Amino acid sequence: MRKLILQMMLTVDGLYEGEGGDIGWHHVDEEFNVYAADFLRSVDGLVFGRITYEGMAAYWPTAYAMERDPVVAERMNKLPKYVATRTLTEAEWENTTLLRGNAAEEIARLKESPGKALALFGSSRLAVSLVQQGLIDEYRIFVNPLLLGRGSRFLQGLPVPRKLELLEAKAYRSGCVLLSYRPAG
Repeated sequence: MRKLILQMMLTVDGLYEGEGGDIGWHHVDEEFNVYAADFLRSVDGLVFGRITYEGMAAYWPTAYAMERDPVVAERMNKLPKYVATRTLTEAEWENTTLLRGNAAEEIARLKESPGKALALFGSSRLAVSLVQQGLIDEYRIFVNPLLLGRGSRFLQGLPVPRKLELLEAKAYRSGCVLLSYRPAG
């Protein structure tokens, strides 16, 4: 069975976006891009909620993204993408499949198919339902050295506590820290 790895950038105060959906504070530098390229080589599919998908689809296929980070952009554009959505009727970003049914059931089916791990980027609301169904196998949380104070809290609405087991903690020169966990037990 394939693993589903949730990757999210957070602030120290646990926010994944600032007011109005601002993510301009995400710290992305060469060291992060090396990590991202390696991570994208280890997966063969990307999972998104609609809102995250729309942001990614507006950025990665652009000439700016290809110029700024060609390795990550090429992989983001080529990998199969799966979007949990109730509202989208079509997707223009190459290699995108819309998951229009029950998101947890659709993603459980994807996990049962052969292949490497799947990466779930952002998509905090979708992640809540996947955590509840026990479908996330690993959490990779990049903590950015910043306190926003206001914005959207990661995994808001998770109804019960979940214990996690630390796999790795890695500090970057930027001050970001990557924390990797798996569900305990």
